[in-house]
Amino acid sequence: MADWSSEDRKFMRSALRLAEKGLGYTAPNPAVGAVVVKNGNIVGRGFHEKAGTPHAEVHALRDAGSRARGAVIYVTLEPCNHHGRTPPCTQAILRAGIKKVIIGARDPNPKVRGGGASFLKEQGVRVKVGCLEDDARLLIAPFAKHTIKGIPWVRSKAAISLDGRIATNTGHSQWITNKRARIYGHRLREISDAILVGKNTVLADNPSLTCRHPKGPGRDPLRVILDSRLTISGDMKIFTQPSSAATIIAAVESKETKKRAQALKAKGTDVWLLPPDETGRVDLEALLAQMGRENIQSLLVEGGSEVHGAFWDRGLVDEAYFFYAPIVIGGMGSKMCIGGKGVERVGEAPRLASLKKINLGDNFLVRGVVADIQSFWGRG
Repeated sequence: MADWSSEDRKFMRSALRLAEKGLGYTAPNPAVGAVVVKNGNIVGRGFHEKAGTPHAEVHALRDAGSRARGAVIYVTLEPCNHHGRTPPCTQAILRAGIKKVIIGARDPNPKVRGGGASFLKEQGVRVKVGCLEDDARLLIAPFAKHTIKGIPWVRSKAAISLDGRIATNTGHSQWITNKRARIYGHRLREISDAILVGKNTVLADNPSLTCRHPKGPGRDPLRVILDSRLTISGDMKIFTQPSSAATIIAAVESKETKKRAQALKAKGTDVWLLPPDETGRVDLEALLAQMGRENIQSLLVEGGSEVHGAFWDRGLVDEAYFFYAPIVIGGMGSKMCIGGKGVERVGEAPRLASLKKINLGDNFLVRGVVADIQSFWGRG
């Protein structure tokens, strides 16, 4: 394992912050950031902005210009060494005269993993891999999971009181968290390919499920509604609002739902008819597989306690975002954050890793990872 200096970590953090700017806009490619460093100073910056456009390394090298010769480039993901919609980044690095490449994480794709690093080494460039590797891997976990397993990375998000409630005993829930927390929540929508709620959430709140920022609209995710019997009305806001993203209903396939699906499709609403689970509801594994086939790399679950409980019970949550407000709702009849069966013994409970606590005024966010991210790359 390489011994990383404080400067290495500092420059890789800069590259990671740049990469975050591309989250939500680069699919099917991963978000990547890069900085060119010479004599201890950053002379070039870049990030991958959109699929089909130049990669992060190219932007950073162009920004650096002639100063790139003899410099070091820090890149969050192993540079590509194959032709896709853009030329190989390894060639751009060689042409620029870079003497050293420091990489956050290797490419998770087993077909190309290590190819970029090996090629650069063969050309006489010094290469080191693994600087802030955990952060670099988490950044592109949706891309990695979809590449290796063919299904999306699942984020579970909830706004809750200190005692774990998402609504009062009357069902009232607006607004538990403050404006800063809600803005952060909209950013989660922006970086996710799809957002999911259950039918009951749509009926109770009539939500838009769009991305809204104080400075203007963001990128809307695909909206998915779980409605096993396909009974929801097509005149809800989620179906009629102007949006660049579509709304899809996921239902259990049957004679009745096939007829209803035809009527909804005639009005412009798409329906996925899927097999049932043991309870007769939409099989969530089948739903994730369908999303994978549709090239959805990340899913944000924003449903109520029943929907959250179903995902947690089946071990389908990869990352959790709990937004806490400094209030206590109480009440035996108030809605808990996570429903479902839960675990029988405390030792069986999912344990979150890579925990981060972010203050949002008098609210705070606790973010953690449930998935074993290392499994997507292998442990070697």
